[in-house]
Amino acid sequence: MNTARGPRQPRYGARPTMKDVAARAGVGLKTVSRVVNGEPGVTAETERRVRDAITALGFRRNDSARILRKGRTASIGLVLEDLADPFYAPLNRAVEEVARDHGALLFNGSSAEDPEREQEVALAFCARRVDGLIVIPAGHDHRYLEPEIAAGIATVFVDRPAGLISADAVLSDNFGGAREGVAHLIAHGHRRIGFIGDRPGIHTAAERLRGYRAAMAQARLPVADEWLGLGPTAPDRVRATADRMLTGPEPVTALFTGNNRVTVTVLGLLARSPRPVALVGFDDLELAGLLSPGITVVAQDAARLGRTAAELLFQRLEGAEDTPRRVEVPTRLVVRGSGELPPATG
Repeated sequence: MNTARGPRQPRYGARPTMKDVAARAGVGLKTVSRVVNGEPGVTAETERRVRDAITALGFRRNDSARILRKGRTASIGLVLEDLADPFYAPLNRAVEEVARDHGALLFNGSSAEDPEREQEVALAFCARRVDGLIVIPAGHDHRYLEPEIAAGIATVFVDRPAGLISADAVLSDNFGGAREGVAHLIAHGHRRIGFIGDRPGIHTAAERLRGYRAAMAQARLPVADEWLGLGPTAPDRVRATADRMLTGPEPVTALFTGNNRVTVTVLGLLARSPRPVALVGFDDLELAGLLSPGITVVAQDAARLGRTAAELLFQRLEGAEDTPRRVEVPTRLVVRGSGELPPATG
């Protein structure tokens, strides 16, 4: 029987301590503390031995006690709707860059559009003593955060405002962007324009519907009930809604889609349409400029949303105490071809 032993396996969870470093370097604990904290009073040779021991053991300073003394953890939490959604990637990156500039670490998690999960993730961050929260809300009641805010956790909401509490919010100009997108279709001769959006209880969906109605009203155009389709963004629902709008004796000649998920589903349907249908979508798409025609969109500046929210959060952490702010970030109409198609004749 082979009794030879292989390399000793690490004991996970047993981190080396300053005592271990001191023993390996042959110095006292105070000497190790001085080297770790960059304090004077250690000779160059002794510092070299201590740093060699730190490297050999893989020692990392435990900042817990120092953090407790300062009352800050130098960390913030970001609660997103879906980390896999391309819209949130630049937003997340912008928040991370601002946090880094302030010497803070970013934690993030997804709510999956579930209010209970949003609350679970946000409170988990609070339990880990983050200094602040940036929340893209899934729910409509954020009173669960009142004790955390009262305890000093700065909180900023992004994309949608907080529900039932007063808090900072950084939002896109959903109303103005939708109004501009629909007005663009009207300017290219369309009078029967369908709107397919998310659930009407969602702030962004409601604001984009309001923008659609405003553009139609400004042009003195009617809005038939059958031209409106709000609900879940599941592909089957969106396809059925679009198909209903595009068929019948007086089909719509153009569509305004309320977010990128709806736009992607509608594109698949329009690819099989026997007649051209103009399209303007809210939110840009990664390959929108490579299609033929390119997809005209109302683009949000996700990076600016994230950067503005993070900067506002750190202003709060640095002592800004004015009343809660509501910052609106402008959108931009990107013309690529699909929104410029004329109404089909015949």
